[in-house]
Amino acid sequence: MLLVVVSSVFGSFGMVFFKAGANNLKGGIQSLIFNWRVFLGIGLYLLSSVFFVLAMKHGELSILYPLVSLGTVWTLVWARLFFGEAVTKQKIAAVMLILTGIVFLNMGR
Repeated sequence: MLLVVVSSVFGSFGMVFFKAGANNLKGGIQSLIFNWRVFLGIGLYLLSSVFFVLAMKHGELSILYPLVSLGTVWTLVWARLFFGEAVTKQKIAAVMLILTGIVFLNMGR
């Protein structure tokens, strides 16, 4: 489970760099190709996938895969910290539903 949590953290940081790269796009495809933030985001997503595959070796897919949704929780935190995005009641309710779902799925094993 720890490997999936680590995977979700790396994946959420990948999304942060995608957003930062998108904010710096100035033109067409050329500005995307040479955008180091986008490539760092891709690298972090790749690293996230490596951790997830390692986790699959030792765990059940039906238990571990829902933990990937923790990336949504991390992304909400990073969006607030790095981009100043609002944390609304609806977003908090969604995070609570995600966490509740993870708890219920883990109770079933």
